[in-house]
Amino acid sequence: MLGLALLLTGCKKPMTAAQADPNGPVEVVIPEHGAYTGAFMDFGDEEDDVTLETIEDFEEMVGKHQAIIVSSSYWGEQNFPVDNLNVIWRHGSMPLVFWSPWDRPYEEDHGPDKFSLTEILAGKWDAYIDKWADAARDFGHPMIVVFGVEMNGTWFPWSGAYYGGAQWDPETKNWKGPETFRRAYRYVVDRVRVRGASNIKWMFHTNNYPYPYETWNCAAAYYPGSDYVDWLGLSVYGQQYKDEPNPDIPSLVNWPYEEMCRLDPHKSVMIAEWATGEFPLASAPPGAMHKPAWIKQGLELFRTRYPRIKAALYWHERWQNADGSYSNLRVNSSVESLQAYRQGVAHPDWLGDLILRALPKK
Repeated sequence: MLGLALLLTGCKKPMTAAQADPNGPVEVVIPEHGAYTGAFMDFGDEEDDVTLETIEDFEEMVGKHQAIIVSSSYWGEQNFPVDNLNVIWRHGSMPLVFWSPWDRPYEEDHGPDKFSLTEILAGKWDAYIDKWADAARDFGHPMIVVFGVEMNGTWFPWSGAYYGGAQWDPETKNWKGPETFRRAYRYVVDRVRVRGASNIKWMFHTNNYPYPYETWNCAAAYYPGSDYVDWLGLSVYGQQYKDEPNPDIPSLVNWPYEEMCRLDPHKSVMIAEWATGEFPLASAPPGAMHKPAWIKQGLELFRTRYPRIKAALYWHERWQNADGSYSNLRVNSSVESLQAYRQGVAHPDWLGDLILRALPKK
């Protein structure tokens, strides 16, 4: 469908949000030139406390409307966040939802919980999947969904490391951990599609580098196949702790971008999460980039060096670490960082408004 949308843009000028009725049947067109800008706006610990006030405050701060707005839907809540998605769509933005098979208390670096991939494949959660899919279908507007974000890192319980990791499966000719994830991803997508939720575009979303950094844990081992993916997503984080380096954007993006592009020659890439912390220069390791320069570089290179990047979503959040320190990834962690972000997204290639194409009425 994405390839069709791109083909159509070459034949006919797509309708903008002002031309197409957002309340009617529409799809979001991937821009032929430029890329969408968006963000996660610190919607609370469960990433689902979406309010119009928070969205408007963020947009006023950065000086630009956000085309895509991120929030989460944890399986532990056992609901579909229709109110959140209505706030986002009525604001003129497209929702991106991290649909995470994760149970309370949502603590990282733990193995599988009751929403394990094996339980999903066994059909234990079919009723919930069907209910969620029905609600997504009834919502009716375009949305992007990520099932099992960053599966190539051990911080989430759906990591392949917890399902056999590097054990080889001669039947599937793949490593058991990634293969279990692939099967679960396909299972969930198939079940949602059967319920008629055709308004969903699916994103396969990995961390830029795998952890552990092993061949079995690479993106290709997890890839469910192009029939199950509309977007290719990457997380790109710089420095999050004071003793870490803050690598430049090319070292964080070049190889992962090439890896993702090899999965499919046509699908667009989204920097679905990107951010870095704010730390005093005096305490930074040698060679670390200061946050304002890092933000400036990202907003320039995402749109100039990597032609298949068609969206970049900043992760605007601050949290307390186990040692009592704070990681402040927010765009306004300093006056200089906010200025760098405002100046970067002001470039006309960063699109704050969706391009909508009207679909035939059923």
